[in-house]
Amino acid sequence: MSWLTKVRNSIPFLPKRETPDNLWHKCPECEAMVFTKEYEENLFVCPRCDHHGRIGPAKRFEMLLDPGYTVLPPPQVKEDPLKFRDSKRYTERLKAARTGTGETDALINARGAIEGHKLVLGVQDFAFMGGSMGMAVGAAFVAGARAAIAGHAPYAIVTAAGGARMQEGILSLMQMPKATVAIAELKEAGLPYIVILTDPTTGGVTASYAMLGDVHVAEPGALIGFAGQRVIENTIREKLPEGFQRAEYLLDHGMVDMVVHRKELRHRLALLLDYLTPLREAA
Repeated sequence: MSWLTKVRNSIPFLPKRETPDNLWHKCPECEAMVFTKEYEENLFVCPRCDHHGRIGPAKRFEMLLDPGYTVLPPPQVKEDPLKFRDSKRYTERLKAARTGTGETDALINARGAIEGHKLVLGVQDFAFMGGSMGMAVGAAFVAGARAAIAGHAPYAIVTAAGGARMQEGILSLMQMPKATVAIAELKEAGLPYIVILTDPTTGGVTASYAMLGDVHVAEPGALIGFAGQRVIENTIREKLPEGFQRAEYLLDHGMVDMVVHRKELRHRLALLLDYLTPLREAA
């Protein structure tokens, strides 16, 4: 045995500590490594570059609504109406998405209040098959709007979607006019409809209920558009401006009403509800 081995064996090494895999979060924008706890306490916003991360319905409800809100049951729709299969069966993709998110589909509604102003809030989950709009999402949107009408409350929707759900074909596209009719019912009832655009909001969702609100609020840096930038550039054969389809660009060009940091979003929504519903609530 060499002297180096003797010295090494005589040093009392402590056992290696196991660290959880989710101790750190890597920001997709600036690639900084941030403690997951710090990231969560900062409302899933990078403390280094202010990048707003994607979050699902449960966290949104917790951040925006007063305690005591009620999650509404999702409407029942026919699953896999086209018996669709690509590399996997559609039913298998649905099962995997439900296991990964704990949700039944990509849009969940809750009845509650923001700083005392009652409303129904819908939240899309991009983690559920890219927040894609299928029959379940269309039915949930209509159910949320009609729950708001029944409760004489505004309806607000937090959008996050890659577009229509291709596994449902033309049935997914039919959700666009369906949602538009529900918005018309809200307007006929004299109730505000507020849209909170988050990253990303694209495709058929943008072409329907995401751009039909009375007020459009966007989170900083959110990608908002219909077709992708590369598709547009190839179609018009021109280079698009810097920041095209980002929330700040759309604000400058009148497509959204305000860009609001996530830390200020709850208070700003309460202020909007105060402006839009004071007489009705007083009555």
